[in-house]
Amino acid sequence: MKNSEQLYKALSERILILDGAMGTMLQRYKFEEEDYRGERFKDYEHPVKGNNDLLSLTQPHAIEEVHKKYLEAGADILETNTFSGTTIAMADYHMEELVYELNYESAKIARKVCDEFTAQNPDKPRFVAGSIGPTNRTASLSPDVNDPGYRAITFDELRIAYKQQSEALLDGGSDILLVETIFDTLNAKAALFAIDEISEERGIKIPIMVSGTITDASGRTLSGQTAEAFLISVSHLNLLSVGFNCALGANQLTPYLETLAHNSDFFVSAYPNAGLPNAFGKYDETPEFMAEQIREYVEKGLINIIGGCCGTTPDHIKAIADLVDKYEPRKVREIV
Repeated sequence: MKNSEQLYKALSERILILDGAMGTMLQRYKFEEEDYRGERFKDYEHPVKGNNDLLSLTQPHAIEEVHKKYLEAGADILETNTFSGTTIAMADYHMEELVYELNYESAKIARKVCDEFTAQNPDKPRFVAGSIGPTNRTASLSPDVNDPGYRAITFDELRIAYKQQSEALLDGGSDILLVETIFDTLNAKAALFAIDEISEERGIKIPIMVSGTITDASGRTLSGQTAEAFLISVSHLNLLSVGFNCALGANQLTPYLETLAHNSDFFVSAYPNAGLPNAFGKYDETPEFMAEQIREYVEKGLINIIGGCCGTTPDHIKAIADLVDKYEPRKVREIV
């Protein structure tokens, strides 16, 4: 991977900034059904509103614009607009056959914007992280309370879907593959298995970011793992980073990041929500307030990569970038 050396060098020197929420920014465009369809899908027989990944094909200018705003705010790493870019998730819209194209084009948009910003300032290289979401199926839990042994998907089906997505993201120019918002570690292990296969087949080392999600105050993922168990479950691969995102605000995430930081020899990432959602599902934390919450991460030396998830905007990312600029990244040590 041509930018790997630059990536590891940057991580050794400073805390890298990941971008903020794509969905939050796309809501501002107030796209309707016909906007999602564009010219190409105007006669499509199924509704597609809400399929944000499709906008990479039908409204690429909007995706590019959001990416640029995050880079202008100080982001070092852009996530591709591919959170639901598997055949499994795209089945909701009957668009499974578009999966390769969606991922490839999304990665190309992010790559183009990153390269433009890197050319303007070669001392601050920008990187593309291919976003691999968790799908809407779980390999560890039954969706049927009356049949706890039932599974809606198999490990192999997940592996095949993740492999197709990962190959397209790499072909489109991703520097990193980001397996994110993991609520079921078995799903993530299928993705990691697929990426490992690609790495072997192509003879390349692929930087992998793994980011789980703690779903409630008990400190566990949806499938019941503690932060420590999650870390152990994914540590069989030589990852670029391990971390947590989504579900909780910055404040609530601190103890789980401490667990990772003290027990891992990978870089540690965090991109929390802008607090917890209010009664209307909106996020109220201001950029300044959120940055202040993150101060604890950097004062304790917990992180190497920081960004924002649900409810965050370029203003949040700028406030966070301005704050962490004054702090050293977490020192990665060898675990004896």
